[in-house]
Amino acid sequence: MSLSDEFTLDFARPERIGLEETVYAAGKSAEQIDAILAAAEARGAGLFLTRLDPDKRARLTHVLDYCPVSRTAVLGRARPVAGPARVAIVAAGTSDVPVAREVERTLAYAGLASTLVADVGVAGLWRLQRRLDEIRAHPVVICAAGMDAALPSVLGGLVPGALIAVPTSVGYGVAAGGRAALDAVLASCAPGITVCNIDNGYGAACAAMRILHAAQALSEVTR
Repeated sequence: MSLSDEFTLDFARPERIGLEETVYAAGKSAEQIDAILAAAEARGAGLFLTRLDPDKRARLTHVLDYCPVSRTAVLGRARPVAGPARVAIVAAGTSDVPVAREVERTLAYAGLASTLVADVGVAGLWRLQRRLDEIRAHPVVICAAGMDAALPSVLGGLVPGALIAVPTSVGYGVAAGGRAALDAVLASCAPGITVCNIDNGYGAACAAMRILHAAQALSEVTR
């Protein structure tokens, strides 16, 4: 069996659901990833990769736009980012920035601008208060928070737009690798919060894109 027998790329995904094919690099060998990249290049296609650690990136033979903070990479040329930012990415602490950057890079690959607001967690609410009007101006807000993940609940009572919470694995002891944060946002009393899996910035970005696509489709129907 050759490496090409170990994967099937979904190049029809954008036409089917409006989201690009993405390669989850964790669990794949450098040789498998190189074969996937070669298959995409042979079609003249680009690819977005997530969870590509720096050591594995160093073993790849292809030229990539790589971000070690988010562990994301782009093969080929991403769409130019255009238009006003419709998504605010809010990181409770600096330690949550890697997940926030994954969100940002996923949106940018799709050509969507975003605004990153970092280190505005509940330990110092004055930091959130001074950025609140800026955050509220976006129709979609993605909030990455670890430890007790209190920030999504706070935002849920303050912002009118769609709110997507990403619990992160940041925290000591009973934070349990993000499980406490996940349970907290699932149990939030703030209504209408969408919750993604622990550290799943990519999934949150895709949820935001689905919301924006639906809003665009509704706008076109009602014209």
